[in-house]
Amino acid sequence: MNASKEWGQELAELEVRRGFAAQMGGSDAIAKWQAVGRLNARERVDALVDAGSFREMGALAGKGRYHADGTLDAVTPSTQVMGLAEIDRRSVVVISDDFTIRGGSSEAAVAEKWVYADRYAYEYRKPIVRMVDTAGGSVKLLKQTGHTKIPGYAFLPGAQLLGRSPVVGIAMGACAGLGAIRSAQAHFSIMLKGKSQVFAGGPPVVKQALGHDIDKESLGGYEVHRVSGVVHNAADTEAEAFALARRFLSYLPANVWEAPPRTPGDDPAERADAWLNDAIPRDRRKIFAPRKIVAALFDRESAFEMQPHFGASLLTFFARLNGIAVGVMINNPVVMGGALTRAASLKMERFVDLCDTFHLPIVNLVDQPGTMTGLEAERDGTMYATLRAGAAIEQSSVPWCAIVLRRCFGLAGAMLSPKFGPSGTALPHRFAWPSARWGSIPIEGGVAAAYRREIEASPDPIATRSGLEDEYHQLSSPFRTAERFGIVDVIEPASTRPLLCRWAEDARALTLHALGPRPRTMR
Repeated sequence: MNASKEWGQELAELEVRRGFAAQMGGSDAIAKWQAVGRLNARERVDALVDAGSFREMGALAGKGRYHADGTLDAVTPSTQVMGLAEIDRRSVVVISDDFTIRGGSSEAAVAEKWVYADRYAYEYRKPIVRMVDTAGGSVKLLKQTGHTKIPGYAFLPGAQLLGRSPVVGIAMGACAGLGAIRSAQAHFSIMLKGKSQVFAGGPPVVKQALGHDIDKESLGGYEVHRVSGVVHNAADTEAEAFALARRFLSYLPANVWEAPPRTPGDDPAERADAWLNDAIPRDRRKIFAPRKIVAALFDRESAFEMQPHFGASLLTFFARLNGIAVGVMINNPVVMGGALTRAASLKMERFVDLCDTFHLPIVNLVDQPGTMTGLEAERDGTMYATLRAGAAIEQSSVPWCAIVLRRCFGLAGAMLSPKFGPSGTALPHRFAWPSARWGSIPIEGGVAAAYRREIEASPDPIATRSGLEDEYHQLSSPFRTAERFGIVDVIEPASTRPLLCRWAEDARALTLHALGPRPRTMR
């Protein structure tokens, strides 16, 4: 500290207060935290961001204790470490909860500090990463304030922030109530397997309200949220979670007024993998490997999958084409035959909104047998969720390229790309592999329904049905659709990557003329 003749006492107090902030919850609390293999709040910041780039804000926030003469005795720091840093040399806001101070409870927090972090990201158009580790609220807060208040989080930028800059939430421990909101209200949310939990109310609240005894892992751990859709991805370690956050941000611009970054690469745009010509089995009852196809079509090692277990009949990725970031969807025939379930519809809607918000062109690789049917699907409201996903597609304004790999049927099949778009002029840029088939309903089910009596009356029902199916499959050839320009072209599968790379150049040029916020923000 530089000496001062006029303000030496105040500068000395500043250093003392900074020392209290650096101590966090105290040496004993930090030691206990380290003993269970966890990084503290400041170590987490250092592990996430570029070395030496963190510049703290709000370090003096907390609760001071004073002697009778008004001089400072000690300060309990607030439960967040917050400031600006760089990730891959790009400026971001970071905020890390400090569990060593009363379990990160809002009772010990200075709420204005974490609200400020969100507002700074909003006003200055920067990405924000929240590392959430909070025990939630406490009834003791009522005793401190002396009054109650109507609950509400209207002061959070919330949806407005989601419409401006990328938001990442990492659940580092038990995240209840407000902690659950801060970790899950994000474009990309991550949790730690076996170490973090996310729930509206913790086990004591559940027992009081519902009479159920349940532990926090069973209530809101990874096995719950891998299929709930509340969080996107999970990591085994904190280091892995930070790597996921960094990689997610690498595909996105700092805000909606910028274009997604383009990265150099050494994967030739004209690369053509011959095995793709046999990637789709001729036997329609057999499945194929969707992730292997994605790996072959996009830049090597560039595919980044989100929400692999939620709505798993649809797979979603960020990837690159000749260095250009794009969003990718592909149906997964391994799960529900690739049908559009309620969960897959929600996943599609959220992913399309994300790509549209941040100007990522979308590639849709289609093997869509249709919207999921059956009593359970109807009770789940699958049709309503499907219609919402369809609305998201039609409202999107980024370029789309759809390639039908195999099936494309029914309402879900009609959602392969926008037909009209927000201005009524969307260009249906659609291609097909020779293995593609489409229509209102699949041939097999359609023949069985339309020719039921003839098939049952036939001396050889199986042969009769097969003959009818063969006849209709000839009529449904993609070449006949191409004759009428119902699609742009039927293409050799091995030529798909070069086609996509050329399209990506045009798509990027188009998006550069349409930067800025969308008329509607993230839902």
